[in-house]
Amino acid sequence: MASASWALQKAVFAALSGDASLSALIGPGRIYDDVPRDADFPYVTFGQSQVRDWSTGSEVGHEHVFTLLVWSRKNGRREVTEAMGFLETALHEADLVLEGHRVINMRHEFSESRREVDGETYRGVIRYRATTEPEI
Repeated sequence: MASASWALQKAVFAALSGDASLSALIGPGRIYDDVPRDADFPYVTFGQSQVRDWSTGSEVGHEHVFTLLVWSRKNGRREVTEAMGFLETALHEADLVLEGHRVINMRHEFSESRREVDGETYRGVIRYRATTEPEI
């Protein structure tokens, strides 16, 4: 059985890859775990993730806290903010299908955007919390 964390990342990737609104904004195939050196802006990357034990006395479970990052070089925050809106719509309370696990809940926790120190790149950070348990 795949780890709960990997199963969740694959399900998030599938959900975002299939989101027509997000693809229309950033372009198809621009969701990365490892960004190619020649990647065109804008794009979305998987950021930091944490997995904690969420087991009860009788059930095994995991709590996942993970971030997605939106990268843009358009003037201003508009593109980053719009992309984060599409991410939130696609994933908040999403009923994702995971290999060997099931999502108990999936919640958007926060979003923020900022200009990077290079002065031309904007980065959006959106964080989620999900709880999972193995399928029986």
